[in-house]
Amino acid sequence: MAQIMNAKDSISGSLAECFITIEDKRYNFMQAINIEAQIEKTKTEVPILGKTGKGNKSTGWKGTGSATFHYNTSIFRELLYRYAKTGEDFYFDMQVTNEDPTSSIGRQTVILKDCNIDGGILTKLDADAEYLDEDFDFTFEDFEIPEKFNLLEGMQA
Repeated sequence: MAQIMNAKDSISGSLAECFITIEDKRYNFMQAINIEAQIEKTKTEVPILGKTGKGNKSTGWKGTGSATFHYNTSIFRELLYRYAKTGEDFYFDMQVTNEDPTSSIGRQTVILKDCNIDGGILTKLDADAEYLDEDFDFTFEDFEIPEKFNLLEGMQA
């Protein structure tokens, strides 16, 4: 009989934590709505004698991400203001932990290192909105995964 995943092992998206460390100050970014980070491998096409097609060799990677937060903090606006006035850029670390107590897989923590936002909203209003949020894109230079999900029962054959 085939093994199947239990519905309880899907992870609730709202049961996460996000902490951001900027210049030795750590913030609980409870106002996060969504965050997504990914790496894109850079590849070089490699010609191979005796083949009609080319091979592909990984040569590096680039880390990018996007985030949406409730529009209720000025932390990034203050840093963007400093950058605009002085040219002094800022980098930060972002730690995201996913843990759903119903699931059997435990928790996963990913720390994105040396994040740098591409820009940000300076001011916003919307008289028709139920709430205000803001988006920003970012890059990151490194990452760690200090806590990893457990394998689901039946995954390992």
